[in-house]
Amino acid sequence: MSDQDDIRDLFAAWDAALRTGDADEVVALYAPDAVLLPTFSDRVRTTEEGRRDYFAHFLQRRPRASVVEGHARAYGDVAVHSGIYAFAFGAGAEREAHARFTFVYRRVDGRWWIVEHHSSGMPESS
Repeated sequence: MSDQDDIRDLFAAWDAALRTGDADEVVALYAPDAVLLPTFSDRVRTTEEGRRDYFAHFLQRRPRASVVEGHARAYGDVAVHSGIYAFAFGAGAEREAHARFTFVYRRVDGRWWIVEHHSSGMPESS
């Protein structure tokens, strides 16, 4: 992965998994030892069960994510995508939340895994 578009495609795959409403689809994108620091929880999720629990609750809100500002960089078998994303919830855009994000990906045996995902609400929104 040397192209910024390829890194952005990894985000698109994550958003597509969110849109399925299936926590297992989302969790399958994370490495077994991934760390998730989620926007809407005060608990760090370091296990598959913890990530599944977070997404099972989060997906009930029917989120759709889009990148507002993104910065994608690749370093061999590691890639970083950070910036600001927006979540719309429900069938329309009834509610929207902006957050900062950082995804760190690692390629293992040709497959890209999310190994670190940090998301935090915008301080101006607090």
